[in-house]
Amino acid sequence: MSRRHQLLLIEDDASLAEVMASYLRDYEVIMAGDGGSGLAAALKDPADVIVIDRMLPVMEGTEVVRRVRQARMRTPILMLTALGTVADKVAGLDSGANDYLVKPFDFNELEARLRALLRTYEDTGSLPIGDWDFFPADRIINSPYIGPIVLTPKESSLLELLAHHPERTYGRDEILKVVFSATDTPGTVDTYVHYLRQKTEQSVIVTVRRKGYRLGAL
Repeated sequence: MSRRHQLLLIEDDASLAEVMASYLRDYEVIMAGDGGSGLAAALKDPADVIVIDRMLPVMEGTEVVRRVRQARMRTPILMLTALGTVADKVAGLDSGANDYLVKPFDFNELEARLRALLRTYEDTGSLPIGDWDFFPADRIINSPYIGPIVLTPKESSLLELLAHHPERTYGRDEILKVVFSATDTPGTVDTYVHYLRQKTEQSVIVTVRRKGYRLGAL
């Protein structure tokens, strides 16, 4: 089941943030107005892409990006700033940002850069799960011990959802909306988790009591 990409926008200029959110209508935009709340949002509910201003109250944008990367999150990050010198760009990229756009910017360029970031992020081919390599496009997870294991479309979609955000716990209802159909029940999620564990190892998916599931470590 397709969904809009979730975009976390961390921008302290409220009027600019509102304009950006209305323009980026193809995204589900979540907004934060300072570095501290932006970091909390990034760690609690990982988005598909982050757009962050460099100069922010509470915590500067480069520090937010550093902490996101320290949490081992691979989310693509586009940094916005009024500081356009080479040294400023280098500092932003060195902090862990993937791209850098100087204000004022053209919204068409912003959208193009976001599409490029998402393509790069989604088309890397494999997703690491411990010592295993998962290839969503081919629906194959490669074991270092027994070789490739072929997954069904639903098994692959479920594992891909968890693998893109390994620190996040997904509730059964959320997994149902993204991976399965409206006619399925939460028990369907449990069944497919069981299938994946049978094909790989029990540790591939961790059960978080009263919350749902997250990626494990094979």
